[in-house]
Amino acid sequence: MADEDEMAMDDWAAALAEQEVADAAVAAAPDVQAADIFQRFDASTPIANAPSNIDMILDIPVSLTVELGRTKIAIRSLLQLAQGSVVELDGMAGEPMDVLVNGCLIAQGEVVVVNDKFGIRLTDIITPAERIRRLHK
Repeated sequence: MADEDEMAMDDWAAALAEQEVADAAVAAAPDVQAADIFQRFDASTPIANAPSNIDMILDIPVSLTVELGRTKIAIRSLLQLAQGSVVELDGMAGEPMDVLVNGCLIAQGEVVVVNDKFGIRLTDIITPAERIRRLHK
């Protein structure tokens, strides 16, 4: 066991020494530029390229969920549920429902019925700034 610990410490010492050499090389050559691996999106990029760039992601599937409400329930109560049981949710009747994309709130809306199918009419779109604010809660 002691031999394994010594070998692990030697490996760490070698890795730290290697990192110090790499850091010294970077400090000695501050004018070296990082490789341009990714396309730059700065002021010189023409706006005309934007639609073609977004076309690449338009066919990516996402999960859209409409949430009526939530509740917490004990496993004992969950096991007692049967056909016809009613589960109380925290959402109130007439309240807007949350529309989530991949679990992130993007809008709120109200239920509509069109040709015997449920749908949702969006009544409020969450702004990007509001989404970021909600993440920090």
